[in-house]
Amino acid sequence: MDIFAPRRMRVCQIDGDYAKLISEEGVEDLVARALLPNNIQEGDLLLYQNLSYEILPK
Repeated sequence: MDIFAPRRMRVCQIDGDYAKLISEEGVEDLVARALLPNNIQEGDLLLYQNLSYEILPK
């Protein structure tokens, strides 16, 4: 897997300062909320590219 390739990830749980994300391949990742957009909610779909996250429209 290319770590610099764009990836789509779903926010499955927000717990304090961290959010659990699941990629389309089923890989879970725990990410500090400081690295994510301020207004994320559980269920949001994120795009990770160029070392940053953005919320994709539903």
